[in-house]
Amino acid sequence: MSASKGKWYAVYTRPRWEKKVHALLLDRGMEAYCPLNRVRKKWSDRMKWVEEPLFKSYVFVKVTQEEMPNVRLVDGVVNFVYWLGKPAQVRDKEIESIRKFLYEYRDVQVEPLDLKEDAEVSIRGGAFMDRRGKVMKVLNNRVQVLIESIGFRLVAVVEKSNIAVIGKQSV
Repeated sequence: MSASKGKWYAVYTRPRWEKKVHALLLDRGMEAYCPLNRVRKKWSDRMKWVEEPLFKSYVFVKVTQEEMPNVRLVDGVVNFVYWLGKPAQVRDKEIESIRKFLYEYRDVQVEPLDLKEDAEVSIRGGAFMDRRGKVMKVLNNRVQVLIESIGFRLVAVVEKSNIAVIGKQSV
């Protein structure tokens, strides 16, 4: 198989099957990644570090379009995660960012970014990197941000992955 020439996709698994699905995908010769988070758990008699999947019910697999039906046949795989009617592709750099982050940190918390209109944000990437702005509209995986600069009001559409909320948002 030529999984190295494929693209990364997110796969939805049965609950608590992430590690099993990861192992089964590897056994079938596919490139797969199940991000594991080292978490300290307390038992009645001791504390212990355990590895838990960072994203519940998700595993990443790198396959070609031709290999996608084989992924669905793996025990424990529910389906690909879909975005706008197609299997959601994950960029190589995002997979590498997750790997690097988990290598450097442990006991990581995953929280969805819940952006609301009028939230103050900082742009972390792209042409407007390091600028601050205000959310005008949330559009699926992108955000319309108002940026006031050099006497003009600019409105930019920025990917959510490049946005950081400044301070607390009002509920």
